[in-house]
Amino acid sequence: MQRFMMKSKIHRAIVTESNLNYQGSITIDKNLMELADILPNEKVQVLNINNGARFDTYAIEGERGSGTICINGAAARLCHTGDLIIIISYAMMEEDEAKNYTPKVIFVDENNRPLKK
Repeated sequence: MQRFMMKSKIHRAIVTESNLNYQGSITIDKNLMELADILPNEKVQVLNINNGARFDTYAIEGERGSGTICINGAAARLCHTGDLIIIISYAMMEEDEAKNYTPKVIFVDENNRPLKK
C-alpha cells in the first residue's frame, strides 16, 4: 500500500506580493524551495493562517535570497500581502518508507529567511 505523506513545509511564511494577472502558481524564493525540497512546477498546498483559505497550486522559482512569496493568478484573491501562510508539499511513499520518513520543516523569520535550528 502507498500513503500520501507530507514531504516538507515552509511554516509561517509571509506573503510579499499578490499578482492577480499572472497565469497561476506561487513564486517562492529559490533558497526556500531547495531547503524544503520543492521542485519547480511541483504541486503544493497553501494554507492561509489569516483567513483559513486552502488551495493547491504549483511552485515556481523566485529570486534566490529575495524572500519572495508571491501568490499568482486566481489564488491572489485568497491571500494578500502580509498574510501568514504554510506551504506544504506531499509525496507518495510505500508504507515502510512512510513509517520512517521525517518531513523537512522550514521555519522562517519576518523576512522569509530560514531560521537556524
